[in-house]
Amino acid sequence: MSKNLVVRFAGEGGQGVVGGSELMASAAAESGYHVLTFATYPSQIKGGPAWGQARISSEPILTPGDSLDVLVCQNEYAYDANLPELSDQGIIVYNSQEFEIEHPRALALPTDDMAREAGNARAGTIVMIGAVAKAVGFSLEALESFITARWDRGRPGDAAIIEGNIKALHLGATAADESGFEIAQVDPPVEEPDARERILIRGYEAACLGAMAAGVDVFIGYPISPATTMLTYMESNLNGDGKFVGQASSEIESIAALIGAGFTGKKTMTSTAGPGLSLMGEGLGLAWMSEIPLVVADVQRGGPATGLPTKTEQSDFIMAMNPGHGDMSLPVIAPGNVEEAFWATAKAVNWSERYQGPVILLTEMSVAERAQDIERPDTSLISQESRSISDGSVENRRYEGEGVSPFPVPGGPGAYVANGSEHDEQGDTTHLADVHIQMTERRFAKLKTLNDGTFEAENPTASIAIMPWGGSKGSGRGAWQELTSEGIDIGWYYTMYLNPLPEELLAELRTKDKVLVPELNYMGQFAGHLRQLGVAAETINQYTGLPWRISDLKEEIKGHLS
Repeated sequence: MSKNLVVRFAGEGGQGVVGGSELMASAAAESGYHVLTFATYPSQIKGGPAWGQARISSEPILTPGDSLDVLVCQNEYAYDANLPELSDQGIIVYNSQEFEIEHPRALALPTDDMAREAGNARAGTIVMIGAVAKAVGFSLEALESFITARWDRGRPGDAAIIEGNIKALHLGATAADESGFEIAQVDPPVEEPDARERILIRGYEAACLGAMAAGVDVFIGYPISPATTMLTYMESNLNGDGKFVGQASSEIESIAALIGAGFTGKKTMTSTAGPGLSLMGEGLGLAWMSEIPLVVADVQRGGPATGLPTKTEQSDFIMAMNPGHGDMSLPVIAPGNVEEAFWATAKAVNWSERYQGPVILLTEMSVAERAQDIERPDTSLISQESRSISDGSVENRRYEGEGVSPFPVPGGPGAYVANGSEHDEQGDTTHLADVHIQMTERRFAKLKTLNDGTFEAENPTASIAIMPWGGSKGSGRGAWQELTSEGIDIGWYYTMYLNPLPEELLAELRTKDKVLVPELNYMGQFAGHLRQLGVAAETINQYTGLPWRISDLKEEIKGHLS
């Protein structure tokens, strides 16, 4: 028996390799297993190398897995490219009508013919899933139930599709059974009677639900990979009195519309990727200057320019803090997994309302598109903070004082000008040096209200610590656990709240001889920021478009310990 099973479906875009991994993960989750998925694919609609991976485990999961137990290949290129990651005892399932290989643990299946025999010529991936399920001792009944639920859409041809897919599933299982192929089965899931209900959910879905739990009213976005899924999810789910979802014609229009909606008192949000955040820079500067609350979710991808639009990276941190010109420092919250995506987004909405300004939710493709089983969030724990509304007591002095002041809603007391030019207390434009000093200090002082960020700390007495951020949390945690089990004295720190950092966390980091920062970018952006704050930070970077593997990161950390 084994605690983990890692299955990768590899082929070309359009061959169902991503859907195959998700089908296995979904069925496993229904059976009580922990699951985590990851996929990588080209930006074109069809063609190009792609793969989807599912990790199934009887215990909680941190990463998609370092090595493969099962490799399912649709073509020869997929076999050649992915074979190095197959474990010594791993098996291969491949379409023998596409290519032939010599391998002692390979199962050849004429999947095209088998799919046609099942009555669904497009069910080749389902044939392979059946073979894999049989080889690893996975429940065919769970897969049947999922297939039925997946394709029962109330359409005339649904029954035939379901019947064909289930037949294809069993044809693959029979072929694997007759071949004698098998691999170590996964331990049965652990039943915990008092555990909270678990759900399988994607990162972008969790983020959207967190925003709705915090009371977001308006979501306006422009389609861009890999952030479009947030927009489409909100289009289907953010509804009710006073709620609005719109699709803008550009990111510039999107941010301008959010500023307008925020000016009227609405809680507003959008989603974009790095190129879109670049276009929003001037608008975010206006929101910072005029003190309009809003949230921008940046789903990071490879860059610059078009870069790697369907790959993952952590290279927008510098831009997220300073997206516009001049002196500004936007709050940044970066979730490290699907569960955190829910809480981080709710906090981003609340922070924007509390300090009355823009907040960046800095996620990334590997977190947003990942499916993961998590405890169903208790929405009663989410507070819905709302900006302090002007009652007219300060008349029209909207920008009075050194911190957050009451927000005048149009139609209510406290008329003012929401001005992007430097302005005095009531928003009138001025170029006087003393006023610019006063207002600049006011805007930065408001960040002090964002003082409730939490952090993780273990073995805080160690002189060297590791501190990953965002989606590198899982692999960083796995590497730290393995290093400490080997007797290496190293501390662990982590927080979603990157700007401003929790003050207690920053104080502890400044005492360390070395803080190692794993991140997915060339420049070591977060490590550089920590050095500016007086931390002896060293970056451990990777910029392949893929997440860290625990084994690779562990070796990199060892090289920095001396």
